[in-house]
Amino acid sequence: MPDAKDDAPPGFDYMEIAQLRFLVGKRHPNANVHAEKLMALFKSKGMVRLYKTMCDENLLKMDVDLLASMEKSNECELERLNSALQDAEKNEGETEICEAFLARANFYMRIGEKDVALAAFDETYEKTVAVGPKLDVLLSKLRIGMFFEDANLVKSNLEKAKALLEQGGDWERRNRLKVYEAVFLLSIRDFKSASKLFLDSIATFTATELLSYNHFIMYTVLAAMVALPRAELASKVIQAPEILQVMGQIPHLSGLLNGLYECQYKTLFQSLVDITDGTLKSDRFFHQHVRYYWREIRLIAYTQFLESYRSVGMESMASIFGVSSQFLDAELSGFICTQRLSCSIDKVARVVSSTRPDSKNAQYMDTIKQGDLLLNRVQKLSRVINL
Repeated sequence: MPDAKDDAPPGFDYMEIAQLRFLVGKRHPNANVHAEKLMALFKSKGMVRLYKTMCDENLLKMDVDLLASMEKSNECELERLNSALQDAEKNEGETEICEAFLARANFYMRIGEKDVALAAFDETYEKTVAVGPKLDVLLSKLRIGMFFEDANLVKSNLEKAKALLEQGGDWERRNRLKVYEAVFLLSIRDFKSASKLFLDSIATFTATELLSYNHFIMYTVLAAMVALPRAELASKVIQAPEILQVMGQIPHLSGLLNGLYECQYKTLFQSLVDITDGTLKSDRFFHQHVRYYWREIRLIAYTQFLESYRSVGMESMASIFGVSSQFLDAELSGFICTQRLSCSIDKVARVVSSTRPDSKNAQYMDTIKQGDLLLNRVQKLSRVINL
């Protein structure tokens, strides 16, 4: 059962519970193993409500004795915390009162009571004066939002925390907030913004309560591969000592990154399959973006390859990428139809020809688009002025 003195902010195991819930809920092939780990963590944290919910969904087996024991332990712990809070309000100063409020909020967070925990953290926030502790409260609320996948809660508290940072705040909390924001941006598929924040945080990563360092590096590399041009990818990712240090510990990540940069497309495609099936589909932040990421990486590879040739045989290109010519034909056709790839396919000659516009034509088309945009804005403005 939970330790009666376990009122410290939840560590990484809090986010591990969220990942295990996701795997068990998705009926992962190792769901039984994950369910055992989840039961152990539920028991150690006293997560009564989540345990009941998962039992109602037939994801876990109900143990009535265990449930009763957890409920009794939580009642005793809450009584102790309320007594400590009342004593602090009568006999102690503001610092001790804030600590008592925070201990109760952390308790509610630990047992998975979302709404009660958020209300308790709001109380704590109102009682807190210093910027640093206020930021800690907001970071805790961000973890709750990420735990329950509440995007609106995360977004609102990110904005509140960034506004608070304008008033001060030490570099450690500032850097931790960057990681929180980067993970949120990754979860909503803003890889470009997420990549910038991840790369800014590599040398100063301390947000171990949110994710492990290896997981952080994996997210950094994955986001950078679709967000950065080739030159920046080399200087900021491939040559980064922090990434090189742990790259080999993350399955298939090295083959994915180096396969793209070194134009080893067969290795790239195989690594993409392996990391997708082995890791990304089972990641609760990344799983919903797997199809998009799969498509974008292949598009980048095709574009990079075709930049080197005016034309290339379909069979030759298929061999280089390690796929069948029929698969390549269908995939390139899809990208061409959506205007994502500048090339054409000669079905008779079985040749792929690059049709990239020259720089002058590209500038001309860009000028037309910008001109159309400006005219639309002027027309909207004129209607407002007339009114």
